[in-house]
Amino acid sequence: MSFKRQPAEPYRIKSVEPIRLLNKKTREEKIKNAKYNLFQLDAQDIYIDLLTDSGTTAMSARQWGALMMGDESYAGATSFRKFETVVKDIFKKKFVIPTHQGRSAENIFFSTVLKKGDYVPNNTHFDTTRANTVHKGGIAVDLPCPEAESEEAFDFKGNMDVLRLDEFIHEHGSDNIPVVIMTVTNNSVGGQPVSMKNIMEVSSICKAHSIPFFMDCARFAENCYFIKRRESGYTDKPIKEIAAEMFSLCDGVLMSAKKDGMVNIGGFIALNDEKLYRKLTELLIIVEGFQTYGGLAGRDLEALSVGLQEVLEFDYLDFRIEQVRYFGEKMTEAGLPIISPTGGHAVFLDAGKFLPHIPADQFPAQALAVAFYLEGGVRAVEIGSLMFGGTDPVTGEKITAKKELVRMALPRRVYTNSHIDYLGEVAQRIVANKDWMAGFKISRQAEFLRHFTVELEQLKSEKIEIS
Repeated sequence: MSFKRQPAEPYRIKSVEPIRLLNKKTREEKIKNAKYNLFQLDAQDIYIDLLTDSGTTAMSARQWGALMMGDESYAGATSFRKFETVVKDIFKKKFVIPTHQGRSAENIFFSTVLKKGDYVPNNTHFDTTRANTVHKGGIAVDLPCPEAESEEAFDFKGNMDVLRLDEFIHEHGSDNIPVVIMTVTNNSVGGQPVSMKNIMEVSSICKAHSIPFFMDCARFAENCYFIKRRESGYTDKPIKEIAAEMFSLCDGVLMSAKKDGMVNIGGFIALNDEKLYRKLTELLIIVEGFQTYGGLAGRDLEALSVGLQEVLEFDYLDFRIEQVRYFGEKMTEAGLPIISPTGGHAVFLDAGKFLPHIPADQFPAQALAVAFYLEGGVRAVEIGSLMFGGTDPVTGEKITAKKELVRMALPRRVYTNSHIDYLGEVAQRIVANKDWMAGFKISRQAEFLRHFTVELEQLKSEKIEIS
């Protein structure tokens, strides 16, 4: 549906939470004290929080009601059985393992299936998937489709390069590839969707080489929506039916339910291999909890059971994707370059293109993200050389990201279109002052996932003279 105005929310607001906009001088003090790391700011000092769409969903009245039904029995709780039934119905897998969130599912999975030196191909790893792969001694291999690098608006920029996948398997051998992962939607390339055709092709290659094929399906419903809208033959199919076809093509799934599970905490693994299921649950019981709660309370499982059904509703998804599109339009109108087309959960700003005077090793995307806080109390996240860069452990050379992006992720059912309009006004002020912006240098960092705790120093600003 094409809107001449901003889309209207398909819900009524039943409960509100106050937010406040600190004055600019206070914001300057707060970000300086946080060492220019937006993760280190207190939530109470944020006006609009677009750091992530993970765990930030506003739950529905049905979900709040479901919380009261939580069975907190240690083993075999009725809440787990309800959750298990919903997951099996949607994801079409025999075995279900609850975890407290997605990275825990990744930790348990990769700890079990990986040995040192193994390769894990993915259309594009996101930060925690890559970190869990590397932490277990694996080698994360990104195989995005060629269109992912294009500035043109292709329908399925999240696809995997199937020719490169097949070549990679022949080159390195299937014995050294314990699993192929497909991330839907593809977060690291702009929240871009993956086509059903591409999933079929990857599935076929994996079957031909007897390699398990798993999906990182945190945003599976958004991906199904794009398939319905953009891929031939799916226009008249319900979202749930599209999901069933998609999951019939893989051997298992890893999910952070804090995204399309529509809850504030939770995750799971679902799979068909009973032998692997038993190995995974052995580790689960050691590090997470018993196999019927996996680190979650019964009330969390109840809310998740409802959320997984609500996320399949077309009206919700239609508004969700349209609101992101509208947000992208506001950024473009202000003069900020974005990854086009907009994806399902966020607008990705191309900071490298916007701030060409700041080199990658001075983190232009972080400079833009900090500017949004200083100008409007807005928190976003850098997805560039701060998150994905570093030093090559073998050569010692500096690694920089292919793109310097700022992800502005919209929490589900949280902000109205008036907030989007405000973000557009903030963007206009940033564009007007872009030439004064400067980069950063690192003063302290961790070995893994450094962007969460890194400490930065701001470099001196030197205004560009425009001829």
